[in-house]
Amino acid sequence: MAERPLLTIAARAADEFTEKKSRFIGQIAPAEDEDAATAFLEQIRAEHRGAAHHCYAWICGKSDEFQRSSDAGEPAGTAGRPILEAIKRAELHNTVIVVTRYFGGILLGAGGLTRAYGKAAQIAIAAARQVLRVPAAKFALTFDYTQMGRVESFLQQQGYVIESRLFTEQVCFLCLIEDARVAEAEQALADLSGGTLRWQDLGEQVMLDKPV
Repeated sequence: MAERPLLTIAARAADEFTEKKSRFIGQIAPAEDEDAATAFLEQIRAEHRGAAHHCYAWICGKSDEFQRSSDAGEPAGTAGRPILEAIKRAELHNTVIVVTRYFGGILLGAGGLTRAYGKAAQIAIAAARQVLRVPAAKFALTFDYTQMGRVESFLQQQGYVIESRLFTEQVCFLCLIEDARVAEAEQALADLSGGTLRWQDLGEQVMLDKPV
């Protein structure tokens, strides 16, 4: 089954606010599976051992098959659900959010908690850099040294990823090219090199992050 493009985040991010003396810290991270999401949750718990609650939600898996949320001791439906809904509204995948609360002594009520946890999730999402993760393949491009400048410039201008460069009798670039652009890249490089560039599919599928 071919991988599908997924909107996710590039790296961990966080933001926080205070509501009626309670401190809410929203932290977000990429997580391809439940093991990664659980590991992030445990990391947050370790970093904030004195907090009253660590409420969370995640959506992960190739088909969003893993969706979890927890109120972590808050009244039912006031924490995990609004965090999960924030992830869904942002159309994010393979993403975990943990909202840590340091209780300030003033009760917020069910409505206040729901708004606070939803807000904490939203500001965490806003703090993160989003990327579109697309399926890509790895190719070996082999050509003469006289063509290196033109080939390298073309690849960089088109946004193709040069993973490594090998220099022997000829130059070999190992490149990552998203599946949707393979045909156009092969034709363009053939035209650029006058048909002398050798193109080899290494049979390795990866996911490539594109900024959005």
